[in-house]
Amino acid sequence: MLPLRPIVRRILSRSFQTCHYSSTSIFPRTISSLLHSPLSDERANETVTVAGWVRSVRRMKNVSFAHVSDGSTIHPLQAVLTKEQSENLSMGTSVKITGEWKESVGGKGQQSKELLAEKVEVLGKADPLTYPLQKKYQTPEFLRTLLHLRQRIPANTNLLHLRSNIISTLTAFFVEHSFIQCHTPIITSSDCEGAGEVFAIVPEKFFNTPKYLTVSGQLHLEALAAAVPRVWTLSPSFRAEKSGTTRHLSEFYMLEVEAAFIDTLDPLVALIEDMVKTIVRSISTSRVGKETLSTAGEDKAVQLEERWKGLLERPWSRITYTEAISRLGLAAEQKEVQFDIPAVWGAALQAEHERFLAQTVFNGPVFVTDYPKSLKPFYMLPSVSTVPTPGEGETVACFDLLVPAVGELIGGSLREYRYDELLTEMRRHGIAVGDGGEDEGSLRWYLELRKWGSTRHGGFGLGLDRLVCYLAGVENIREATAFPRWVGRCDC
Repeated sequence: MLPLRPIVRRILSRSFQTCHYSSTSIFPRTISSLLHSPLSDERANETVTVAGWVRSVRRMKNVSFAHVSDGSTIHPLQAVLTKEQSENLSMGTSVKITGEWKESVGGKGQQSKELLAEKVEVLGKADPLTYPLQKKYQTPEFLRTLLHLRQRIPANTNLLHLRSNIISTLTAFFVEHSFIQCHTPIITSSDCEGAGEVFAIVPEKFFNTPKYLTVSGQLHLEALAAAVPRVWTLSPSFRAEKSGTTRHLSEFYMLEVEAAFIDTLDPLVALIEDMVKTIVRSISTSRVGKETLSTAGEDKAVQLEERWKGLLERPWSRITYTEAISRLGLAAEQKEVQFDIPAVWGAALQAEHERFLAQTVFNGPVFVTDYPKSLKPFYMLPSVSTVPTPGEGETVACFDLLVPAVGELIGGSLREYRYDELLTEMRRHGIAVGDGGEDEGSLRWYLELRKWGSTRHGGFGLGLDRLVCYLAGVENIREATAFPRWVGRCDC
């Protein structure tokens, strides 16, 4: 039997090969497969057919040049046309072009190869007087009003590829680590976090009792982890948080992981470091990574490469919340930094605190563990930390991963696995009622996981859209997803 790693490599290599269609395929050749493959002697002057959208047309006296893109790469293909062939072409027009793929006559331009068109078929016209995308710079704010079109912009096209690359890498990573991908429900009977910021399903009578769009698949993953010890999901989540910041969406994708039979945070922390490094290595050595740097611009590309390098080479540190508060307080006292909101024990870390820790104190990724119990949801297991806390405040076995420039990227914890203790916490949060019988409310099933064969377990969650932002150097999360929804906006 082959080791797991070669099996994964073989599966992925086959799947990647299907992305480059042969000349006998029922699909046209992708522009990427033409531009990024060497022009060998046997394929020189090959007749090929490509389909895509015109980015620009440059008309000369006797010849025209059209840049055509099909979204498979940020780089357009240059087609050489006669004046007659280019007559009905303008930016945005969809075309199918058949011709001879050969070395560029000039040979010194942006492309060393070009398509000498023999047949040009206009598939869909685009009136240049009304087509809203133009060659000039258009702001992200304006492009958000054109969600149905903005993916044609190279930078937005690249974000789709980057997102796909991350997901395929995650899939292979979890296969290699014996995790099973599962699908948790979108419609749920509860608010996992207990914050009340949920979208309700209307009409309520359809399900007889109130139901909601999920804010997290964690509770259902815990049920699955009681049967299959390592599970993960990548699913949409919804939060009715009325926040208009650049870090929040009303609909977003969450990577969530649960693992049974673990006693400490160590396995989760190690898995996350390995996972993030695997993603970064995949990006930094791929064409998608190179194109991400290209679309970022020269200055930002240098910062991005340093960011990727930092994730791979700098130490991943670990500090308790109590130690972090002490360090932040000392920094403020010694005038190293001035915070808008002081860091005090028992209060949530603000974004400015998180950035200072990751960027200035550690200059790299840092796990902050053992937060006060009062700050976290009902399902977290009490800490066994030996670090003294002010007033002997209770803490829970949890962590947030902080990274430079952004702050929190991933959060996780050990879960309360004991029935009586979990019931007490649910009641304390106003989630469960009654005496442990039939009237436990909508989360009775979650409690019952602790009745029969309960195990120590834990997990974590990662916002995929936020990860895309971080790795691409995108400042606003509304650019990281094709059709963003946020408070007051659901346009397309």
